[in-house]
Amino acid sequence: MQRIAELESEVQQRLAQKLEELALNPRLEDAHPLKDTERLYKVRLGEYRIIYQIQDQPLLVTVMKIAHLKDY
Repeated sequence: MQRIAELESEVQQRLAQKLEELALNPRLEDAHPLKDTERLYKVRLGEYRIIYQIQDQPLLVTVMKIAHLKDY
């Protein structure tokens, strides 16, 4: 498992931008619900996947996992 701080700076910047987007709108066009779940979603960020949970009232987005495709 790799820590975010160990990722290339470009990947860190793209990750930070995508997390900000998710905080504002967790149901982005490129977000897909995980099968057999009600509130878990995945979004692709290059070679990485972000798995997160959405709570609507109040709106809360919890990142469960950020993983490289080979570890996903």
